[in-house]
Amino acid sequence: MPYSEKLADRVREALSVAKKLEEKKMFTGLCFMVNDKMCIAVHTDDIMVRIDPDRADELCAMPGVQPMIMKGKSLKGYVPVDAAVISKKSTLQFWTDHALEFNKKAKSSKKKK
Repeated sequence: MPYSEKLADRVREALSVAKKLEEKKMFTGLCFMVNDKMCIAVHTDDIMVRIDPDRADELCAMPGVQPMIMKGKSLKGYVPVDAAVISKKSTLQFWTDHALEFNKKAKSSKKKK
């Protein structure tokens, strides 16, 4: 199932304060890169947020959030957030704010040429 254009528009608006924002289509979703670093991805009607790994346990305890599991392993710096949780503008802003705050200290995985 492709990503929600409506949700992508909402995320785009919430991230509009970012100085260097880029969008990349990845798999069946849309990834928002800030300063050449993955920040938030929209997939179907939910989002995956890049967060501070040191806050993962705290943030995963919130409703509609769980640890990110890929190939049987936990990715501590990423969390999927259910569509129901981000239906309110204030809650979506909460998650985009967390992603932008961590983005300041996150390392870029951009490969050097």
